[in-house]
Amino acid sequence: MEINLISDTVTKPSTEMLQAMFHAKVGDDVFKQDPTVNEFERIVADLFGMEAALFFPTGTMANQTAIKLNTNPGDQIICDKWSHIHLYEAGGASANSGVNFNLLDGHRGMITAEQVKAGINDPEFYHAPLSKMVGIENTTNKGGGACYNIEELKKIKQVCSDHNLRYHLDGARLWNAIVAKKQHPKQFGELFDTISVCFSKGLGAPIGSVLLGDKETLHRALRVRKIFGGNMRQSGYLAAAGIYALKHNVNRLVDDHRRAKELAQILAKLPWIERVEAPETNILIFEVRKPLDEKTVIEKFKDKGILISSMGQGKLRMVTHLDYKQVLHEYVLETLEKIIL
Repeated sequence: MEINLISDTVTKPSTEMLQAMFHAKVGDDVFKQDPTVNEFERIVADLFGMEAALFFPTGTMANQTAIKLNTNPGDQIICDKWSHIHLYEAGGASANSGVNFNLLDGHRGMITAEQVKAGINDPEFYHAPLSKMVGIENTTNKGGGACYNIEELKKIKQVCSDHNLRYHLDGARLWNAIVAKKQHPKQFGELFDTISVCFSKGLGAPIGSVLLGDKETLHRALRVRKIFGGNMRQSGYLAAAGIYALKHNVNRLVDDHRRAKELAQILAKLPWIERVEAPETNILIFEVRKPLDEKTVIEKFKDKGILISSMGQGKLRMVTHLDYKQVLHEYVLETLEKIIL
């Protein structure tokens, strides 16, 4: 038996999701003639109360498109130092859009309005890059699935409005935040200029993200997606998985969150654990006591049939997900209590 807790991207479509994909009505989405993709984009846009949406094969491409739409070469993005758009998108912001970052030292990947305001360059000081966009990640990946306070996001929005900054939300795991905080997508739609949301993580679809914004911005996004090679043909088969996920896999995220908290409670009691980051959603990050190293712990878990990952700098990660069923969870809980290091 192998239990994969490396990421929530390891899930496979359920039989029911595959049936929905199999029966999808499709066309050529490059010509905007795929009825299922058109329906999917309309559903997501309506859900967030935004004017338009565009389907992408990956979250990275959706984020990179948003950066391209919201900035010009030489501009600067203000974001947390742990942001996915900075750390995990292969330098795409500089390669694709010619922009740089002002990296703020936030808490668990989350920044404040005060920090953002202090990080804005004087637009009249032409020796410095022009601050143009604020990037928010919710939930935070490297921050252990932490969720922003909606009131702080509103304060950051005000700073953006006051200083003519574009406001982008990398919502790869936004569904987790919405469920954990009992929020509604429209609370985010009314704040951000652009939002990317993913369907291949907590919601269990095999592929796909959606970029949201106003009609003019999303019309320009069509060209950027084409430049990045993101046009797909009969992608309604994939969009059908996203529609199914929205109908069936959002509310069940509470199970993932509960299991992550239960794992944290067990880990916190073990003598070889240095620290456990209190999980808010489905990501659990912990550190082991020295002289133990990450590789030793990962191999010990692997010997027990449990796969976890390293976040670097002594941090290890476990991620609960759709395919991590209760029977597997009970095995992991029992096994953790027995591991001696």
